[in-house]
Parts: sequence; C-alpha cells; structure tokens
Amino acid sequence: MNPEYLIAFLASTAGAATPLVFASVGELVAERSGVLNLGLEGMMLVGAVVGFSVTLGTGSAGLGLLAAMAAGMAMALLFGFLVLTLQTNQVATGLALTLFGVGLSAFAGRGLVGQTVEPLAKLSFPLLSDIPFLGPLLFRFDAMVYASVLVVVAVGWMLARTRLGLLIRAVGESPHSAHAIGFHVIGLRYGSVMFGGAMAGLAGAYMSLALTPMWVEGMTAGRGWIALAQVVFATWKPRGVLLGAYLFGGVTVLQFHGQGLGLAVPSEFLSMLPYLATIAVLVYICRDPKTILLNKPMSLGQNFKAD
Repeated sequence: MNPEYLIAFLASTAGAATPLVFASVGELVAERSGVLNLGLEGMMLVGAVVGFSVTLGTGSAGLGLLAAMAAGMAMALLFGFLVLTLQTNQVATGLALTLFGVGLSAFAGRGLVGQTVEPLAKLSFPLLSDIPFLGPLLFRFDAMVYASVLVVVAVGWMLARTRLGLLIRAVGESPHSAHAIGFHVIGLRYGSVMFGGAMAGLAGAYMSLALTPMWVEGMTAGRGWIALAQVVFATWKPRGVLLGAYLFGGVTVLQFHGQGLGLAVPSEFLSMLPYLATIAVLVYICRDPKTILLNKPMSLGQNFKAD
C-alpha cells in the first residue's frame, strides 16, 4: 500500500473520530450521573448550524465554537428542565429533543445552504511536523483533534480522582443514598447534562467548520446515535470512548477510501458500514449481560424526586 495513501486514510480517521469523541464523552458524563439523553443527534445539529452561522457572520471560528457550545447547553437545559424538574420520561423526552433539533436546525439553516467558511487551520509543530510518516500522521491536525483527546483524559481523571467525579458517580449509582447524606442530586445531574450538551454542540460545530466547512441539512447523518452506542461499547469508561470513536471513525472513512484501497465492494455496502459496525459492536457487548451490569450506572434512565 502507498504510504502516502495510508497516511491520508489514518489522518482522515482522526478527523472523523473527533466529533464522535466530543459527543460520546459528554454523554458518558451525563449517563454516569444517571441521565440518559437520546437527544444527541438534535443537539449536534443545532450546534452545527449555530457554529457555522456565527463563524460565517463574524469570521471567527473561535466564536463559532463557543456559540455552538452555548446552543448545545441551551438544548440540554431544555432537556434537563423537562426530565429533572418536570420528571418526564427520559427516553421519550430525548427522542422528542432529537426531532426538535432536526427541525430547528433545518429551519435556522435555510439561508445558509451553499455558503462556505474557511476550515479550521491545521497546526504545525516545528521539526515534529517534518518527521517522515509520523509528522503528518500526528502533528498536522487542527487544534480540536488534540483538544478531544485532552477532554477524554481530563474527564477520566475527573471521574476517577476528584471529589466532583465521586459525586457524579454516586448520584448515578444511588441517588437516594446521595441525597440522604446531603448531596444535591438534581444540581449535579443538571451540571452533567449541561456538560454533555456543550460537548454535543462542539461536536456538531466541528462537522460544519472542519470536516465539511459548510451547512448541509441533516449533516450529522446519525453520528449522534453512533455516539450513544459508543458509550455502551466503552462500558462507560472514557478510554473506551476514545478507542471506540477511532474505530468507528476508521469504518466511516473506509466507505470513502474503499475503492482507493482496492476493495471490490459495492458502494452501497460501504455506506452501510458505520451503522452495521454499530449494530455488530452492540450485539457483541450485550452477549455478556454481566459486563453491562457491572459497569452501567444503576440508576441510568430513572428519574429522581427528593422526598
């Protein structure tokens, strides 16, 4: 195989994995607190259209990313109000949020179709970027690729090593016990859901500002659902989220590079690969219920109301 083609394939995998990393690590924190948010797809689409719109209007990608995070948090706040304050069903509310986000993003983006922005700039590290093979493979990405890895490391450290992480895990495992000893369960869940919304908005903005620097209706193409599956694949562990994102990212890129790699496979089958991989992984993980039960937060998907 041509080394340059291999580098291009692996570099594309990192780009495709980045929005999945952001979305799934945010959802992981929400689920570790006991909240199941199925609205990722809608939040990513809203983040994508808001990030693109602000970047187009101001010329600043940084402002676009911040606006996308704010939009994702606003969507998450709506979800949190319905689920945590009004005690609605988490599954039904998440599905409704996705439908709302799909419609809202399509409406807001009507005047943006066909316009483009400058993609996020690639970083260049003196000397390191010029190393044969490793240089273009590791040191020529935009800042968000590196930020996604740092977020995973930071979340893993936070959940395992800090008091905040302990509290989040406590309210996810036994909210009534956490409440009994004085912890604010609803407040912690609100914070976790808002973080998940910010990450989903950031994931959407990365797609409209870096992967394909334009707005296209429905451009997330199911990645929100794949991010949800990744959390289960990772058994609610941050390092597993990173591994899963790059695995799914590679499968996603394969559909575009398959012919170049000499794969005599119909293009329709290659287009199905990311979703087939998602189903296959979930079937593989769920074949051993003990693995799920040992790692799944005990109160996941269950509402809490203080007595």
